[in-house]
Amino acid sequence: MSDANALKDQGNKAFAAKDWDKAIDLFSQAIAIDPQNHVLWSNRSAAKAGKKDWTGALTDAEECVKLNPSWSKGYARKGAALHGARKFEEAIATYEEGLKVEDSPALKKGLQDVKEAKASSEQDAGAGGNPFSNLFSDPNMIGKLASNPRTAKHMSDPAFVQKLIQIQQNPQLASSALQDPRMIEVLGALMGVDMSATTREEGSNDLPPGYTQTSPDSPPPAASSSSSSRPTQPAAPAAAAEEDVEMEDDEEAQAKKAALSAKQAGSEAYKKRDFDEAIVQYEKAWETWPKDITFLTNLAAAYFEKGDFDKTIEVCDKAVEEGRSLRADYKLVAKAYGRAGSAYQRKGDLVNAVKYFNKSLTEHRTPDILNKLKEVEKAKAEAERVAYINPELSAAAREEGNAKFKAGDFAGAVKDYTESIKRDPSDPRGYNNRAAAYMKLVAFPEALKDTEQAIKVDPNFVKAYIRKSNVLYAMREYTKALQAIQEASDHDTEKAHTKEIQQQEFKIQQDLFTQRGSESQEETLARAMRDPEVAEIMSDPIMQQILQQAQSDPQALQDHMKNPGIRTKIQKLVNAGIIRTR
Repeated sequence: MSDANALKDQGNKAFAAKDWDKAIDLFSQAIAIDPQNHVLWSNRSAAKAGKKDWTGALTDAEECVKLNPSWSKGYARKGAALHGARKFEEAIATYEEGLKVEDSPALKKGLQDVKEAKASSEQDAGAGGNPFSNLFSDPNMIGKLASNPRTAKHMSDPAFVQKLIQIQQNPQLASSALQDPRMIEVLGALMGVDMSATTREEGSNDLPPGYTQTSPDSPPPAASSSSSSRPTQPAAPAAAAEEDVEMEDDEEAQAKKAALSAKQAGSEAYKKRDFDEAIVQYEKAWETWPKDITFLTNLAAAYFEKGDFDKTIEVCDKAVEEGRSLRADYKLVAKAYGRAGSAYQRKGDLVNAVKYFNKSLTEHRTPDILNKLKEVEKAKAEAERVAYINPELSAAAREEGNAKFKAGDFAGAVKDYTESIKRDPSDPRGYNNRAAAYMKLVAFPEALKDTEQAIKVDPNFVKAYIRKSNVLYAMREYTKALQAIQEASDHDTEKAHTKEIQQQEFKIQQDLFTQRGSESQEETLARAMRDPEVAEIMSDPIMQQILQQAQSDPQALQDHMKNPGIRTKIQKLVNAGIIRTR
């Protein structure tokens, strides 16, 4: 999917340049390669919205929601498309549906804006179509204009202020007053927009009324109520508008420069592990220019290294919230989620760690976060397993299994014994009892595994060796059954199971005698050699020498039996019938 990602990045650049057609074409090519990528449909919806193709934007947004119903940005795209098409009721329903998925500030803002736009539209209609009724009805209008850099200079003219008061009392006078260029700036200040935009040529790629530019990888903005019914008015003089914009840009550029300088100072302190100083500088950067959430993610990193994980999480949550509001790059939002997940992991809150790592991967998949998620999920599963252990409940479940076993409900017994094992996996009795139930169900392989696990848990648990011998006997593996019962005898140091062991060994020996009674030495050897363990013993040069020596000196075999390792191998050959005793 690297080709699709490359096309997406190119589309993002075209979007930023407001080249909507090119952005749509690039996103379309990426969709052709990766049609299941919901982000691509979201981005193309944003590009179509930029072109005012509300129908197309809505279609793509609906496909985005269809592909990933848990991604809140898809609902923001759809709500914005409906808002642009002035389908206010449907837009409101969409934003509310999205808020059920995620309590997103962007969705809240979009919902608020569309509600205000709807109310404004209704009020304008009730005011005889006068679009200025609401703008001049604010009792604080004069104060707002005096505090606005664009209109403050006009408030020094008493005649102009008196004119505004008259319009405030009678909004119908606003239309005739628009011949005064200063009134255009007043309208812009009251609506919170740059009224010089009304002079743009047709097809100038401006967004719909009340919309602000967004990046294609974040939710589209919703329209504001004040601009949803923006009237077309004579343009303000170009020179005055340009002067205001230059002043605003210069102030913003200075703030951004100061913020980046503080960020650099913070990074240098971070490298020196002076985290307190790094925190001061990153906070200063954000306060100076709160439009770049990397200041916040860096701040969170400093708190993380300092060991203040609660503060790390708090700052990361703020970064996500601000990032939604600023339409920040989804990769930055993913980083904030990932850092919060790491903080939860270090706190031992694995549930929230998994939650935040998953959120990070929803925004942007990276190998680092994916590996952390797998690690945390594994640790979480192990923690849950350990937390589930309770010897008392294990014993109770085992007793319930015993009762069902006696009643002939072997499947139910298996279920209870399994619960007993989960509650206390260090108790071999759960495995051994479940093996007995499996035998009744003729599930010999499962029974054999349980007996071996019981022995692994407690190598001195004699009953497990006896059960293993019974399972192997049922499977007609007489040689292995004999070996298992002999191991039971070796571990029965207190001779508490002597009678049961002797009876089992006698039964096996009888079947072995019946099986081998008519065998020649060659047939016995051929049969025994099919056992890999016997074949390995017979190919051992040392054992070959011992066997040759035993043919001429039987007493020598007894001497070799004093060696535990040799004794085990010789016993294996005896059980297989290769060495015959009288």
